[in-house]
Amino acid sequence: MTTIIFDKLATKLDGSVKSAVMGFLEKLSNDDTMPGLHIEPIEHSVDPRARTGRVTDNLRAVLFKLAGDGEPHYLFHGVWPHDEAIEKAKHLTLSVNPINGQATIRTASEAVVAPVAEVAPAAPASWLAGQGYYAKGLINVLGLPPDVAERAMAAVSPEALANLSEQEEGWVADVLLELAVGTSLSQIVVNLDLVAPKPEQPGDDSQILEALQTATGKAQFAFVGSQEELRHVIEDGSFGQWRVFLHPEQRRYATQSYGGPFRLNGAAGTGKTVVLVHRAKMLADLHPEARVVVTTYTRNLADSLRETLADLDSDITISPFAKPGVCVLGVDALIAAVIKQAGGDIADATAMVLGQPRVDLRARTGDKLWSQVIDLALGWLPPELANETFFQAEYATVILPSRITTAEEYLRVRRPGRGVALNREKRQAVWDVVANYRSQTRVLGSIDYAEAAAIATALLQLRAGEPLADHVLIDEGQDLSGVQWQFMRALVPPGPDDMFIAEDVHQRIYGQRLILGQYGIKTVGRSRRLTLNYRTTAQNLRAAMATLQGGDYRDMEDDTQPVEIAGYRSARTGPEPVTMVATSRDDEARLVAAQIERWLVASPDQPPETIAVLVHDKWARDNMVGDLASHGVAARSVDREHPKPGRPVVMNMHRSKGLEFSKVILIAHGAWPTYYKDTINTWDQSLKEDADLRERSLTYVAMTRARDELVIVERAG
Repeated sequence: MTTIIFDKLATKLDGSVKSAVMGFLEKLSNDDTMPGLHIEPIEHSVDPRARTGRVTDNLRAVLFKLAGDGEPHYLFHGVWPHDEAIEKAKHLTLSVNPINGQATIRTASEAVVAPVAEVAPAAPASWLAGQGYYAKGLINVLGLPPDVAERAMAAVSPEALANLSEQEEGWVADVLLELAVGTSLSQIVVNLDLVAPKPEQPGDDSQILEALQTATGKAQFAFVGSQEELRHVIEDGSFGQWRVFLHPEQRRYATQSYGGPFRLNGAAGTGKTVVLVHRAKMLADLHPEARVVVTTYTRNLADSLRETLADLDSDITISPFAKPGVCVLGVDALIAAVIKQAGGDIADATAMVLGQPRVDLRARTGDKLWSQVIDLALGWLPPELANETFFQAEYATVILPSRITTAEEYLRVRRPGRGVALNREKRQAVWDVVANYRSQTRVLGSIDYAEAAAIATALLQLRAGEPLADHVLIDEGQDLSGVQWQFMRALVPPGPDDMFIAEDVHQRIYGQRLILGQYGIKTVGRSRRLTLNYRTTAQNLRAAMATLQGGDYRDMEDDTQPVEIAGYRSARTGPEPVTMVATSRDDEARLVAAQIERWLVASPDQPPETIAVLVHDKWARDNMVGDLASHGVAARSVDREHPKPGRPVVMNMHRSKGLEFSKVILIAHGAWPTYYKDTINTWDQSLKEDADLRERSLTYVAMTRARDELVIVERAG
């Protein structure tokens, strides 16, 4: 059999040739000597490995033939018209960079040369020179081709360097981007694994094959292992899909083994979910009998994770809960699955959590019950505590995780990190409301979601010798509550690779502020940060990060440490975000409709569903759809379902989490000071501050959904 290797960054296939390319590569992978393939060396080629092959009468593939393990390997570089393909094959070279060991495809005039001793000093306008970089170091330490190093030293700003990175590919682009954000040469070597190659034996292709399979090489070159995978890649239409892409740093976190829980944090779009999904596949491949659980806060995101896993590997086993393979469920669905198989232990578990044995857990408590019991206590409950936001957080973060079942226990319990100070009198008032709440749920035969998590945790602890998972991977970890984290810790026994957590405290729009160590999850020394954004442009990222300025965001491992918002950079550039001001609801719809029309006219081939209008809540969503219709734009309201093709979409900001769109219009009014103006004035200051953080985070999440263009619509006054 022939091994096919894709240069995924160089290869772009038009839809009209996919079938022909698929047929060509299927034949090539079976037998490269088939006469119809016309695999031919190129006369007078710079690289003797260069080949072309017949795809159709008019198209030829450009290939490099390598010998390895007794079987031929063909690196597929792309498809071009007959004469253009031959001309390319004459001048392209495939080599290993002698400085950094990376596989490189370049034209002969740009080929990498040996290290230089001296380079002419850079012009005074050079931004890199002003930062203390020299062309000699770019070439001798990083291995940049001299022509690229010359252009880099001529750049007058970090933005110019970022733009230059977009003109390059693979490790060269990565190096330029690292330089643009001021990374030192030594750190770039570490980040990108730029290590000098082993000496090559004459006529031996093993060095090139090794370079293609390094961490950095795998970011550009993909070894295709089966006909099914070959078909999947072809039908995707682009070999640059994330499914075969991992930055060297990302690959390290996806494949390394850890002695306990590991936490990967980073801004929106830095690839945390990509790493998590690749890690789930790695664990399933290494341990076929293992029960790998992948979970997240919402059902929509869980569905997206399941689809992403299938895209990564169509043969991966998506299994039921507690069975070998990969199980993908939202955290509430996992909790429900544990309770469903409780059997006779349910009475003991509920007694541990609620103080009384119960078996009547027929339904989930409605959201309004807290408000009802608080209303009954308004005569004696302090005003700053008389809101469901405080009680839901206190219940899920303190009372349930601590298994508080009496007033005496609550009067003594520690409440680290809660912010709202409670003296003995206030604690008693709070407990009276909680006791009434629990009494009402017993009458209703219901439990709320936080109680369900606590009861499921107790069940797991009662059956500690019968674990239901071997590895747990948690996406969007910042949104889980304390009692849900307690459940996660009980779900998988402590040990190597037990928990992998992807989180970004700047995206906390659901969960409470908390410290993982309080729930038995220790990640000290096993925490890393991703800083390179792949989704949105540098301009959109900068605007989104600005919304976080001034917010007091704290690390999930150590609440004395603020989380940095500096150091993030984007792999892409684009236009600056545009702000529009509307004078009324109708004017707002008019501006939005006109912007959508401009985008559709400017890019007629752009699918309309890649345009999103993000609003604050479901009422604003439904109003916007109707208002746009009155201005001649048919948009689609999206709630839990997947966005369907054919129309721009309108959804609330919470629902947009985990999604991305080419162009986004953000309706920016409706933030919490207006939205909750009738209630927040009575809140404790710490609750107000936390609400402010959530609203900043929600705006940040919404802004980072935009890949290319972002428009913000504000309301005058």
